[in-house]
Amino acid sequence: MEDNPDDIELALLGFSRNNRQENGSHYYVIEVARNGEEALDFLFARGKFSDRPVGSNPNLILLDVNLPGISGLEVLQEIRSHRSYQHTPVVILTTSDETSDIIEGYNLGVNSYLQKPVSFNAFVELLQQIGQYWLKNNITPPKSALSALR
Repeated sequence: MEDNPDDIELALLGFSRNNRQENGSHYYVIEVARNGEEALDFLFARGKFSDRPVGSNPNLILLDVNLPGISGLEVLQEIRSHRSYQHTPVVILTTSDETSDIIEGYNLGVNSYLQKPVSFNAFVELLQQIGQYWLKNNITPPKSALSALR
């Protein structure tokens, strides 16, 4: 969830560099929400995303703290309050290094809090590390196992 068009473009570029399998297919699909309301609509298949298939939750949520309207921290609070997102990794990727944002993020259940680097190369490298760790190396509970617990 990102509102800055330049950061969106950089993020897509950064992820694209590490998103190809040997057979040419992608490891993951990237969806972009440009504000907090759109993020919640996407995640909960509401509004213009009402036709999004149920059970196709993202494997990782990247969240900016400073979203227009509903803030990133409010989005985090909302998604953590729903069972279907309790185990979904959420990474805050933001320009904010405010201690209060960091503490509130962790209190609300964020898995990682990262400050966006100023340098383009450092930003791309960080995105590649995020993709490698959270989407390739990290193991989350299988969705089928979570469904059985409900």
